[in-house]
Amino acid sequence: MGKPTVRTMKADEDAAIDTVVLAFASDPMTRWTWPGQRQYLELMPKLTRAFGGRAFAAGSAYCTDDYSGVALWLPPGAEPDTAVMIELMETTLQPQQRENAYALFAEMGKYHPHEPHWYLPLIGVDPLHQGKGIGDALMAHAVARADREGIPAYLESSNPRNISLYRRHGFEPLGEIQSGSSPTMVPMLRKAR
Repeated sequence: MGKPTVRTMKADEDAAIDTVVLAFASDPMTRWTWPGQRQYLELMPKLTRAFGGRAFAAGSAYCTDDYSGVALWLPPGAEPDTAVMIELMETTLQPQQRENAYALFAEMGKYHPHEPHWYLPLIGVDPLHQGKGIGDALMAHAVARADREGIPAYLESSNPRNISLYRRHGFEPLGEIQSGSSPTMVPMLRKAR
């Protein structure tokens, strides 16, 4: 098996959303948010579109040819659809959990760079295809673009298992984000090269 081929997605958003939903089914943060299977399966596609969906229009949604891996990158100036994300929190979380989620977002904002940067809200590999170098190929493709443009890249790791992948591609931890009973997220920055 050769190195996975990565391409920019065009009009195939549903396939990308499906991959992200599969990839995050055991993610500590998303399953803390929605531990029930039905709720997770109903709401994760909506969160994916709100959090990283603007990558499609920006031409910065990347996938492997078979959609086994997807990375939704937001270019400088693009941001998640916070109105939809807030609506999801308001309508689907219990009061204490909602309070913790707002505290998490406030902490995320403290680490988020203010200068122009690439932001990775979501990257995922179908569990059937994990361990085949797909995450590496997706990361290499995106950071090469950031390097060509000479700007930093930023992400928050919601799963400790992924930190080594991000480190291999030059990301360094900035701290830890946690609230109440939530799992810990790690904000990570890759300086401009």
